Amino acid sequence: MIAKYAIIVMMLLFSSIRGLSQGLDTTIVVDTADKISVQAQGLFHIREQQRQDSLQRHALEEQLLSVKMSEHKEKQKLLDEINVLRSRDSILYAKRKRTVDSLRSLNSGASVAPFRDTLFRIYTHVGSYSPKERAVVIENRIRSLAENYKFEPDSLILDQHENNWIVFWNDQMIASADENEAMWADLTTEQLGHHYLQKIKEDIQNYREETSLKRLASGVAFASLIILIVTLIIIGIGRIIRWIKRKLLAARSQFFKGFKVRGYELVSPNQQVNIFWTVLQVVQWILIFTSVYLALPVLLNLFPSTEGYAPILLGYFTKPLKEVVQAIVAYLPNLITIMVICFIFRYLLKALRFFANELNEGVLSLPGFYREWAMPTYHILRVLLFAFLLIVIFPYLPGSESPIFKGVSVFIGVLFTFGSAGALGNIVAGLVLTYMRPFSVGDRIKIGEVTGDIIEKTLLVTRIRTTKNEVISIPNSQVMNSHTINYSMDVEENPLIIYTNITMAYEIPWQRVHELAKEACNRVELLEKQPEPFILQTSLDDFYVTYQVNAYTRNPHRQALIYSELHKNILDVFHQAGIELLSPHFRAVRDGSGLDMPKASRNEDI
Repeated sequence: MIAKYAIIVMMLLFSSIRGLSQGLDTTIVVDTADKISVQAQGLFHIREQQRQDSLQRHALEEQLLSVKMSEHKEKQKLLDEINVLRSRDSILYAKRKRTVDSLRSLNSGASVAPFRDTLFRIYTHVGSYSPKERAVVIENRIRSLAENYKFEPDSLILDQHENNWIVFWNDQMIASADENEAMWADLTTEQLGHHYLQKIKEDIQNYREETSLKRLASGVAFASLIILIVTLIIIGIGRIIRWIKRKLLAARSQFFKGFKVRGYELVSPNQQVNIFWTVLQVVQWILIFTSVYLALPVLLNLFPSTEGYAPILLGYFTKPLKEVVQAIVAYLPNLITIMVICFIFRYLLKALRFFANELNEGVLSLPGFYREWAMPTYHILRVLLFAFLLIVIFPYLPGSESPIFKGVSVFIGVLFTFGSAGALGNIVAGLVLTYMRPFSVGDRIKIGEVTGDIIEKTLLVTRIRTTKNEVISIPNSQVMNSHTINYSMDVEENPLIIYTNITMAYEIPWQRVHELAKEACNRVELLEKQPEPFILQTSLDDFYVTYQVNAYTRNPHRQALIYSELHKNILDVFHQAGIELLSPHFRAVRDGSGLDMPKASRNEDI
């Protein structure tokens, strides 16, 4: 009957668990409950079979006693049946034990903890009482005994009733141990009963000692002493901090000199004092908080009612420190690996820097590798090495496998990709321009409509100073998309040709024009005498002939002055020769009017 009630209560319990688990993982809970129910039913059938075999064996033993000594065959038959039942009982007991062991991971039992510590656990039902209800009843009985001034722990007795062992005090049952409970505890019934008795005695004695007036008085005394010590520590910390401040103020000019980086005052002396004062204040509060926090567990341990909170409170302080220390110790192999990798990459960069400087200064030369490529190539390789270094050490970084770390990395990569699309285009164009070598710093060039000297080349922009001292920054991508005229690249071997157009009337002999134009070129100091200037007839127009004057120069940066001097000398030479210069919009009508030139240069005979 007891087993039936146990099965019913367990099934009701599992049904309620199923109902409460609808908001959780229903499949797992239902499977667990079904497993417990099936095994509990099997346990019930085993116990029922043992009960029937026990009754049958008892009947056979009584029948054996009534058999006469002369009926030997009948007696042997009864003995055989009794032995069979005993063997089956041993088998059923072993099977029942295995079933209990399989249920042990699913049934943690109800703890009996009348004061603070758990004395033992209750696993089985008794009648309509669940393990939890039985544990609550036992706890209440133990507390009432502890509060009863007439009770003495030695007055507890252990008595056997049939197959059960019961702990009594003055005919009052405190706890009972049966065969089922003993099987869960992996003890015999008698051993479990003695275990209950011993635990109850010890717990009541400990509780009375902890709640005695003497213990409370000593706790108050120790608490007062601890509070006094903590107060003195706090006062001492404050005095030490003030003493440090006074000493530093006395030697302020010696300790606080500010912080400078290449002549720039990053932190002034006053700011340094304020920062140091803030640090001292923070250290003072940390020390005070640590002292109070470490004293609280000691105070709580002095009184039984608060003793259980001391480990919890202390754990809030020690657990993070322990986790941090453990994390640091566990991370040491990865940290050493990162340090070795960084050490190798550092000296690899130093080697690259050395060869780049040698190439840049011309000490070392490589066929097909220009000097101006040295530093840009070094910077490119440096960026690539840093990227490779990051890839190598990334798996060794703390938290690199966490989804948050990976998500942030992807997010930063997306932002960098979309936010720097134009900048990346300029960087790529800058790299291409570096190795194309269309111009160098100092060259006179023309990019689109901008003419001037190159004063700076970067990965993003090219800066040009015009003849009017205007500094124009042109993005490298725009430089790549425009044609570039370089006036200075090959000027030493092939001088730059300066040219201008003049127009003359048909009556002026072309030989005379050539002669006078060359003379005007020779008067300009910045034009080369060798190779000689040359003149080209570029067109024969309706009213005049167009001549192109060409001369060589190795001073491309002074083109404005050269053109000005050339035009000035052309005017002087032709006017001194009495020859009139025409323009495309000037039409000369020979009707006896004067020549269009300065009076001093006019020749009336022409």
